[in-house]
Amino acid sequence: MTTVSDTEDAGATARTAQPRHLIVTVYGLYSRSDGGWLSVASLIELLAALGVDEPAVRSSISRLKRRGILVARRHGGAAGYELSGEALAILREGDERIFRRGRATLADGWMLAVFSVPEVERHKRHVLRSQLTRLGFGTAAPGVWIAPAHLHDATADMLRRLELDSYADLFRGDHLAFGDLAAKVRGWWDLEELERQYRAFLDAHTPVGRRGGTPGDREAFAGYVRVLTDWRRLPYLDPGLPEELLPEDWIGIRAADLFFSLKARLEEAARAYVMATISG
Repeated sequence: MTTVSDTEDAGATARTAQPRHLIVTVYGLYSRSDGGWLSVASLIELLAALGVDEPAVRSSISRLKRRGILVARRHGGAAGYELSGEALAILREGDERIFRRGRATLADGWMLAVFSVPEVERHKRHVLRSQLTRLGFGTAAPGVWIAPAHLHDATADMLRRLELDSYADLFRGDHLAFGDLAAKVRGWWDLEELERQYRAFLDAHTPVGRRGGTPGDREAFAGYVRVLTDWRRLPYLDPGLPEELLPEDWIGIRAADLFFSLKARLEEAARAYVMATISG
Protein backbone atom coordinates (compact mmCIF):
# COMPACT_ATOMS: atom_id res chain seq x y z
CA MET A 1 0.00 0.00 0.00
CA THR A 2 1.03 3.64 -0.26
CA THR A 3 0.07 7.12 0.51
CA VAL A 4 -2.88 8.30 -1.50
CA SER A 5 -1.66 11.83 -1.91
CA ASP A 6 -5.01 13.58 -1.74
CA THR A 7 -5.61 12.16 1.73
CA GLU A 8 -2.25 12.99 3.25
CA ASP A 9 -1.30 15.69 5.70
CA ALA A 10 2.47 15.81 6.07
CA GLY A 11 2.17 17.16 9.60
CA ALA A 12 -0.16 14.46 10.87
CA THR A 13 0.92 11.89 13.40
CA ALA A 14 -0.91 8.64 14.05
CA ARG A 15 -2.34 9.80 17.37
CA THR A 16 -3.73 12.95 15.76
CA ALA A 17 -4.24 11.65 12.21
CA GLN A 18 -7.41 12.65 10.46
CA PRO A 19 -10.00 9.86 10.28
CA ARG A 20 -9.60 9.78 6.50
CA HIS A 21 -5.91 8.88 6.90
CA LEU A 22 -6.86 5.99 9.17
CA ILE A 23 -9.57 4.83 6.76
CA VAL A 24 -7.07 4.72 3.88
CA THR A 25 -4.74 2.62 6.05
CA VAL A 26 -7.56 0.21 6.92
CA TYR A 27 -8.54 -0.15 3.26
CA GLY A 28 -4.94 -0.62 2.21
CA LEU A 29 -4.34 -3.33 4.76
CA TYR A 30 -7.58 -5.26 4.82
CA SER A 31 -9.95 -4.64 1.94
CA ARG A 32 -8.00 -5.70 -1.14
CA SER A 33 -8.17 -9.42 -0.37
CA ASP A 34 -11.97 -9.07 -0.54
CA GLY A 35 -12.13 -7.10 -3.78
CA GLY A 36 -11.49 -3.72 -2.18
CA TRP A 37 -14.92 -3.47 -0.49
CA LEU A 38 -15.86 -2.85 3.14
CA SER A 39 -19.29 -2.22 4.59
CA VAL A 40 -20.05 1.08 6.27
CA ALA A 41 -21.04 -0.80 9.42
CA SER A 42 -17.66 -2.57 9.54
CA LEU A 43 -15.77 0.67 9.02
CA ILE A 44 -17.67 2.35 11.83
CA GLU A 45 -16.89 -0.54 14.20
CA LEU A 46 -13.23 -0.72 13.18
CA LEU A 47 -12.67 3.02 13.51
CA ALA A 48 -14.32 2.97 16.94
CA ALA A 49 -11.30 0.94 18.10
CA LEU A 50 -9.21 3.95 17.06
CA GLY A 51 -11.36 6.42 18.96
CA VAL A 52 -13.20 7.79 15.89
CA ASP A 53 -16.95 8.27 16.26
CA GLU A 54 -19.58 7.41 13.66
CA PRO A 55 -20.25 10.98 12.36
CA ALA A 56 -16.53 11.47 11.72
CA VAL A 57 -16.33 8.15 9.86
CA ARG A 58 -19.29 9.02 7.64
CA SER A 59 -17.96 12.50 6.94
CA SER A 60 -14.52 11.13 6.04
CA ILE A 61 -16.01 8.48 3.76
CA SER A 62 -17.92 11.19 1.91
CA ARG A 63 -14.75 13.20 1.49
CA LEU A 64 -12.83 10.19 0.15
CA LYS A 65 -15.70 9.50 -2.24
CA ARG A 66 -15.60 13.08 -3.56
CA ARG A 67 -11.85 12.72 -4.16
CA GLY A 68 -12.34 9.58 -6.20
CA ILE A 69 -10.65 7.26 -3.71
CA LEU A 70 -13.76 5.34 -2.62
CA VAL A 71 -16.73 4.27 -4.74
CA ALA A 72 -20.15 3.45 -3.24
CA ARG A 73 -21.39 -0.10 -3.83
CA ARG A 74 -23.87 -2.40 -2.12
CA HIS A 75 -22.84 -5.99 -1.46
CA GLY A 76 -25.30 -8.62 -0.27
CA GLY A 77 -27.76 -5.86 0.60
CA ALA A 78 -25.22 -3.99 2.76
CA ALA A 79 -24.12 -0.43 2.04
CA GLY A 80 -20.39 -0.01 1.62
CA TYR A 81 -17.50 1.38 -0.37
CA GLU A 82 -14.75 -0.08 -2.49
CA LEU A 83 -11.45 1.38 -3.62
CA SER A 84 -11.46 3.08 -7.01
CA GLY A 85 -9.25 1.70 -9.75
CA GLU A 86 -6.91 4.67 -9.35
CA ALA A 87 -6.64 4.13 -5.59
CA LEU A 88 -5.94 0.42 -6.07
CA ALA A 89 -3.14 1.24 -8.51
CA ILE A 90 -1.56 3.70 -6.09
CA LEU A 91 -1.78 1.26 -3.19
CA ARG A 92 -0.18 -1.51 -5.24
CA GLU A 93 2.60 0.88 -6.23
CA GLY A 94 3.42 1.54 -2.61
CA ASP A 95 3.42 -1.99 -1.22
CA GLU A 96 7.07 -2.64 -1.97
CA ARG A 97 8.15 0.82 -0.85
CA ILE A 98 6.44 0.80 2.52
CA PHE A 99 7.32 -2.76 3.48
CA ARG A 100 10.83 -2.77 1.98
CA ARG A 101 13.59 -3.34 4.55
CA GLY A 102 16.69 -2.85 2.45
CA ARG A 103 18.32 0.43 1.50
CA ALA A 104 20.05 1.24 -1.76
CA THR A 105 23.82 0.86 -2.00
CA LEU A 106 26.31 2.87 -4.01
CA ALA A 107 26.77 -0.14 -6.28
CA ASP A 108 23.09 0.07 -7.28
CA GLY A 109 23.66 3.38 -9.04
CA TRP A 110 21.27 6.25 -9.60
CA MET A 111 18.33 7.10 -11.81
CA LEU A 112 17.99 10.52 -13.41
CA ALA A 113 14.69 11.88 -14.65
CA VAL A 114 14.46 14.79 -17.08
CA PHE A 115 11.33 16.07 -18.72
CA SER A 116 10.19 18.62 -21.25
CA VAL A 117 6.62 19.85 -21.25
CA PRO A 118 5.28 22.38 -23.79
CA GLU A 119 4.28 25.72 -22.31
CA VAL A 120 0.66 25.19 -23.39
CA GLU A 121 0.58 22.12 -21.13
CA ARG A 122 2.48 23.61 -18.19
CA HIS A 123 -0.08 22.17 -15.74
CA LYS A 124 1.44 18.77 -16.58
CA ARG A 125 4.84 20.14 -15.61
CA HIS A 126 3.46 20.79 -12.13
CA VAL A 127 1.99 17.28 -11.97
CA LEU A 128 5.34 15.78 -12.99
CA ARG A 129 7.24 17.74 -10.36
CA SER A 130 4.70 16.86 -7.69
CA GLN A 131 4.78 13.16 -8.54
CA LEU A 132 8.58 12.96 -8.63
CA THR A 133 8.70 14.69 -5.26
CA ARG A 134 6.10 12.25 -3.92
CA LEU A 135 8.23 9.32 -5.06
CA GLY A 136 11.21 10.71 -3.15
CA PHE A 137 13.31 12.25 -5.92
CA GLY A 138 15.84 14.94 -5.09
CA THR A 139 16.81 17.80 -7.39
CA ALA A 140 20.41 17.53 -8.58
CA ALA A 141 20.17 20.59 -10.86
CA PRO A 142 17.41 22.63 -12.48
CA GLY A 143 15.33 20.16 -14.47
CA VAL A 144 17.40 17.15 -13.35
CA TRP A 145 15.81 14.87 -10.76
CA ILE A 146 17.69 12.05 -9.05
CA ALA A 147 16.76 8.95 -7.03
CA PRO A 148 18.23 5.56 -6.17
CA ALA A 149 18.02 3.31 -9.21
CA HIS A 150 15.68 0.82 -7.53
CA LEU A 151 12.84 3.32 -8.01
CA HIS A 152 12.87 2.75 -11.76
CA ASP A 153 9.80 0.50 -11.91
CA ALA A 154 7.71 2.67 -9.59
CA THR A 155 8.64 5.79 -11.56
CA ALA A 156 7.94 4.22 -14.95
CA ASP A 157 4.60 2.88 -13.70
CA MET A 158 3.62 6.31 -12.36
CA LEU A 159 4.50 8.03 -15.65
CA ARG A 160 2.48 5.51 -17.65
CA ARG A 161 -0.48 5.58 -15.26
CA LEU A 162 -0.72 9.38 -15.48
CA GLU A 163 0.03 9.38 -19.23
CA LEU A 164 3.13 11.51 -18.67
CA ASP A 165 5.67 9.09 -20.15
CA SER A 166 5.86 10.96 -23.45
CA TYR A 167 7.26 14.02 -21.63
CA ALA A 168 10.01 12.32 -19.63
CA ASP A 169 13.22 10.36 -20.04
CA LEU A 170 14.79 8.12 -17.41
CA PHE A 171 18.51 7.39 -17.25
CA ARG A 172 20.57 5.10 -15.04
CA GLY A 173 24.20 5.69 -14.09
CA ASP A 174 26.90 6.18 -11.47
CA HIS A 175 28.41 9.26 -9.88
CA LEU A 176 31.93 9.40 -11.34
CA ALA A 177 33.18 12.85 -10.30
CA PHE A 178 33.46 15.49 -8.81
CA GLY A 179 33.09 16.51 -5.18
CA ASP A 180 31.86 14.84 -2.03
CA LEU A 181 28.78 12.79 -2.91
CA ALA A 182 27.59 12.66 0.70
CA ALA A 183 27.63 16.47 0.82
CA LYS A 184 25.74 16.63 -2.46
CA VAL A 185 23.07 14.24 -1.13
CA ARG A 186 22.54 16.62 1.80
CA GLY A 187 21.79 19.32 -0.76
CA TRP A 188 19.56 17.17 -2.95
CA TRP A 189 17.44 15.94 -0.03
CA ASP A 190 16.41 17.77 3.15
CA LEU A 191 17.99 15.39 5.65
CA GLU A 192 17.30 17.72 8.58
CA GLU A 193 13.58 17.57 7.89
CA LEU A 194 13.79 13.80 7.42
CA GLU A 195 15.51 13.50 10.79
CA ARG A 196 12.77 15.56 12.42
CA GLN A 197 10.07 13.33 10.95
CA TYR A 198 11.85 10.14 11.96
CA ARG A 199 12.35 11.46 15.49
CA ALA A 200 8.64 12.26 15.79
CA PHE A 201 7.88 8.69 14.70
CA LEU A 202 10.26 7.25 17.29
CA ASP A 203 8.88 9.51 20.03
CA ALA A 204 5.32 8.42 19.22
CA HIS A 205 5.90 4.68 18.94
CA THR A 206 8.92 3.70 21.03
CA PRO A 207 6.71 3.44 24.16
CA VAL A 208 4.56 0.87 22.33
CA GLY A 209 7.64 -1.10 21.39
CA ARG A 210 8.78 -1.17 25.03
CA ARG A 211 5.42 -2.31 26.34
CA GLY A 212 5.54 -5.86 27.62
CA GLY A 213 2.99 -8.61 27.29
CA THR A 214 0.85 -9.75 24.41
CA PRO A 215 -1.77 -7.21 23.30
CA GLY A 216 -5.36 -8.21 22.74
CA ASP A 217 -6.65 -8.31 19.17
CA ARG A 218 -8.47 -4.97 19.40
CA GLU A 219 -5.45 -3.26 20.95
CA ALA A 220 -3.15 -4.83 18.34
CA PHE A 221 -5.40 -3.57 15.54
CA ALA A 222 -5.45 -0.02 16.92
CA GLY A 223 -1.70 -0.03 17.44
CA TYR A 224 -0.89 -1.44 14.01
CA VAL A 225 -3.13 0.99 12.14
CA ARG A 226 -1.64 3.91 14.07
CA VAL A 227 1.97 2.91 13.50
CA LEU A 228 1.41 2.20 9.80
CA THR A 229 -0.46 5.47 9.32
CA ASP A 230 2.61 7.27 10.66
CA TRP A 231 5.11 5.10 8.83
CA ARG A 232 3.67 4.99 5.32
CA ARG A 233 4.72 8.56 4.47
CA LEU A 234 8.32 8.17 5.57
CA PRO A 235 9.65 5.75 2.91
CA TYR A 236 8.53 8.31 0.32
CA LEU A 237 10.36 11.18 1.99
CA ASP A 238 13.43 8.96 2.31
CA PRO A 239 13.73 6.87 -0.88
CA GLY A 240 16.14 4.37 0.67
CA LEU A 241 19.28 6.48 0.28
CA PRO A 242 22.54 4.52 0.62
CA GLU A 243 23.67 4.26 4.23
CA GLU A 244 27.23 5.19 3.18
CA LEU A 245 26.03 8.68 2.27
CA LEU A 246 23.98 9.35 5.39
CA PRO A 247 25.03 10.74 8.77
CA GLU A 248 26.49 8.20 11.17
CA ASP A 249 23.88 6.19 13.11
CA TRP A 250 21.18 7.48 10.75
CA ILE A 251 17.92 7.80 12.67
CA GLY A 252 15.92 6.41 9.76
CA ILE A 253 17.45 2.97 10.29
CA ARG A 254 16.35 2.97 13.93
CA ALA A 255 12.86 4.09 12.90
CA ALA A 256 12.64 1.26 10.36
CA ASP A 257 13.78 -1.26 12.97
CA LEU A 258 11.00 -0.06 15.29
CA PHE A 259 8.34 -0.20 12.58
CA PHE A 260 9.18 -3.73 11.46
CA SER A 261 9.42 -4.91 15.06
CA LEU A 262 5.93 -3.57 15.78
CA LYS A 263 4.62 -5.00 12.52
CA ALA A 264 5.85 -8.48 13.49
CA ARG A 265 4.33 -8.12 16.95
CA LEU A 266 0.93 -6.69 16.02
CA GLU A 267 0.07 -7.76 12.47
CA GLU A 268 -1.38 -11.21 13.08
CA ALA A 269 -3.59 -10.24 16.02
CA ALA A 270 -4.73 -7.08 14.21
CA ARG A 271 -5.87 -9.12 11.21
CA ALA A 272 -7.71 -11.54 13.50
CA TYR A 273 -9.64 -8.59 14.97
CA VAL A 274 -10.57 -7.28 11.51
CA MET A 275 -11.70 -10.69 10.25
CA ALA A 276 -13.86 -11.20 13.33
CA THR A 277 -15.36 -7.72 12.92
CA ILE A 278 -16.23 -7.90 9.24
CA SER A 279 -17.59 -11.46 9.46
CA GLY A 280 -19.58 -10.96 12.56
